[in-house]
Amino acid sequence: MSRASLDKKPQDVARMFDEVAKRYDLTNDILSLGQDRRWRGKVVDMVAPTPGERILDLAAGTGTSSEPFAKAGATVVPCDFSQGMLDVGKAERPSLAFTAGDGMKLPFGDESFDAVTISFGLRNFVDTAAGLREMLRVTKPGGRLVVCEFSQPTWAPFRTVYSNYLMKALPAVATKVSSDPESYVYLAESIQDWPDQRALARIIADAGWGRVDWTNLSGGIVALHHSVKP
Repeated sequence: MSRASLDKKPQDVARMFDEVAKRYDLTNDILSLGQDRRWRGKVVDMVAPTPGERILDLAAGTGTSSEPFAKAGATVVPCDFSQGMLDVGKAERPSLAFTAGDGMKLPFGDESFDAVTISFGLRNFVDTAAGLREMLRVTKPGGRLVVCEFSQPTWAPFRTVYSNYLMKALPAVATKVSSDPESYVYLAESIQDWPDQRALARIIADAGWGRVDWTNLSGGIVALHHSVKP
């Protein structure tokens, strides 16, 4: 399995998610102390789906993040490159149109969606900028982008506590609840190596999106970056 400090190999990352798929949602609930569902709820609020819109939910995993869009009356397409995640999702949520797809080359036509969202998946892309340009391609002019991703706590003393949790406590807890605890060592490393709020905003803008703003959640542990296609 590739490490966060090395080049990400898509096949290794996909295999990692295949292995944790069955207990992925439960593990996330435990490791985030239940906060992950609140964070995803904020994504839905920011996307503000309306009936009849087409929404692409990238890195959708088992579809936990996609369900609220469907309940709002939008047509949501949960897309992921882990077949294991898709299989679990389809078994649990058969009404959703799960689609296998690589973020580097999405299987959708130009300007297909009113909004694109990705939660906790962008940092797994082998090329972040290229993935953002591909999202731009499939979004209609005036369409929205919402990226929910781990970020940097805004209060310096808390950053130290958080870093210690990521590298020590998180893998230890994952050993008890996950089918593949080693995967969570990779995830912890990938969070630490990820750009902070301002740096990610610059990457999104450079990929061709319009003005990029962000909203910090849980003191900056997570940030929602949002923009509109010019």
